[in-house]
Parts: sequence; C-alpha cells; structure tokens
Amino acid sequence: MTTDIDSHAAALRSQGYTVIEDFLKPDVLAEVRRCLAPYLGSHRGRNRFEGTGTERIYTLVARARVFWDIVLDPRILALCERFLQPHYLLTASQAISIGPGEAAQPLHFDDSFHHLPRPRAMISLSTIVAVDAFTLSNGATRLLPASHLWSDAQLTGLAAAADLSGPDSAAALEAQCIQATLPAGACLVFAGTLVHGGGANRSGAARLAFSNQYCQPWARPQENFILGVPTELARAMPVRLQELLGYSIHPPFIGQLTAAHPAKALAPDYENRVVAQARAAGVQLPE
Repeated sequence: MTTDIDSHAAALRSQGYTVIEDFLKPDVLAEVRRCLAPYLGSHRGRNRFEGTGTERIYTLVARARVFWDIVLDPRILALCERFLQPHYLLTASQAISIGPGEAAQPLHFDDSFHHLPRPRAMISLSTIVAVDAFTLSNGATRLLPASHLWSDAQLTGLAAAADLSGPDSAAALEAQCIQATLPAGACLVFAGTLVHGGGANRSGAARLAFSNQYCQPWARPQENFILGVPTELARAMPVRLQELLGYSIHPPFIGQLTAAHPAKALAPDYENRVVAQARAAGVQLPE
C-alpha cells in the first residue's frame, strides 16, 4: 500500500499531527518487542517529565539493526523533507514504557529548548510508534490539535499545565486535548511545536512505544550520537544513517571535523587530525 505523503503533510500543516496506521508490519513489530525486552526493567525515569513510573531506553539506533530501517523509513524521510532543510539530523531515538499507575506527563512541545519566538516553523519533527495499542486507559498520548500554530502569548497556560493541581488555566488547557488512540504498529507523526504529553496509565499493564525525532541541520540534537553510538557500530551503518547521526556537513561547514568531513572519522585507519598535526609539527599537546 502506498502512503499519501501529500495528505499527511497537509494534516501536519493544519493540525500539527498525522497518523500512519500501517507503519510497522507484524514481523517487524515482533522484532522490536524482542530487541527491547532485555532492556526493560532497569531504566526508570528520574523526574516527573521522564516519569518515575516510566521506563526509557535511549539511543535505540545502537541497540538493534531493526531500528536502522525504521529511522530510515522512506515515508518518514519524505515528510522530513517537506518540513526540514536538507542535511537534517536525527535528534532522539528512545523507547518509552509507561507503567501502570503512572501519572500524565506534563504538557510540552519537543523543540521548546530552542528559544525562538512563536509562531514559527518547526525545528524538529517527532514520531511515536505504538508497540502496544494506545488506549484511553493505558496512557495514549494527549495532543492539543493546531497548537503548533500558537504564539508565545497563547502558550502562557502551558507552564501552569505542568502542575495539574494548579490554576484554572491548566484545566482549561487539558480540556482542549484529545488522546491519540492507536493500533499496535501505527506511527503518530507530529510537529516539534505541537503541545502534547503522555497520558496517565490507569490500566493494569505497561504501554510500550518508541520515538524517533529529527531536527534541522543547524540545531543541536538532543542525543549526542557521535559519542553514544560506538564507532565500530556506526562504521557498519548505511551511509544515510551515518549522515543522520552527524557524520555529515550542513553547507558550508557546520559539523566539520578539524576542517575535514566528519565521515573520515569512520575510516578504520583514522587518526585524530590534531594529534597527527601536532606530531608532524613536533608539538606536545596540553596535558
């Protein structure tokens, strides 16, 4: 089945989100479950935003090859190409398992740490893939439709919404949210400027999902994949994935490695250029 990229792009522009329901085939979904299973049980969140009853597994692209293909899914990259500049990057790759009894996550938007005035174009594009079906009771993501178009003034209630026991504006903001119920294998795609948050899990089982996010080539990614992904593993990845991790240049020279292309660092015989140049010049580097 072909995906109507134009329709998904139109929904992203108007509502700030869209859903690709047939994103993962059952065999791929089963492989994702298999690869995440050994990590679950030991990565609890550290604060209310991460969720103390929520497990998070970061740097998925270094965990299993199945995530390589998912990051490079042509439907998602086609949407990235509609909204992000050439040479865009992967900014986050993590699994999220919301445990029973977990409270709703504070409302937020994913590129809020880029302090540029709103309304504005998105700096990142986010995806959330449902490994377990998202239901109203197990923590389906809350969304504020069209909030990606809001100005800074319209977001004044968002800070209050971080404390759901706060003033009436918090409750009013929550009342505007919908919950994204999804079948297992579906992918929610949304603008980094869209207000959203994980839902409360009132069921008796965890709700597992994972999120890949992409950002403008000039923005600093959330995850430092150059350090997080072992070099020998990055060397084995497809070139397009290497580029998304930061082994790339945004012209004319953003991302350069001592005046060279960063992909050179993946060569088996690569030697740090500062070290090599200091040795050639007979200079001792600082200790």
